[in-house]
Amino acid sequence: MAKDLRARTAPRLSPSPEEAREAIAALGRRGFLEQLAELTRSFSSDPGNPGSYACTGCTRCTHCMFCTDCDACYQCTHCTRCTLCNNCTHCVDCKSCNASAYLIQCENCANSAYLVMCHNLSDCTYCFGCVGLSKKDFHILNVPFDRKQYFEVVEKLKRELGIR
Repeated sequence: MAKDLRARTAPRLSPSPEEAREAIAALGRRGFLEQLAELTRSFSSDPGNPGSYACTGCTRCTHCMFCTDCDACYQCTHCTRCTLCNNCTHCVDCKSCNASAYLIQCENCANSAYLVMCHNLSDCTYCFGCVGLSKKDFHILNVPFDRKQYFEVVEKLKRELGIR
């Protein structure tokens, strides 16, 4: 009987899933907001990079390789100073881009490659300073160019803007 009593009164390290659900269901507004703030603090303060390899200066990146100074990226390779990107490679100074390659200073672009200073592009290649395009190639400021002229103008613009 004493053994049963000790088993029932022994402190538990963490609640069972059922107990956790009951506790959450009983939370009021204040309790919920306090728990959310604590959870957010604990996540934000963990700078680990689980599953990442050879990343330097990165924080909260997961399954990334050979990245430098990135934050909260997932499955990226060879990226530099990117934030919240997923499945990107060889991107620099990008934010919230997905499944893209060779982007420079882009934001919210997806399934694209060889973009510079673009925002909200999808399925595009070789665009410079474009916004909101989908399935376009060789555009500058949303204006189409032929391939040869595109590279001539982009080379000049990169020099003027100091972009490598």
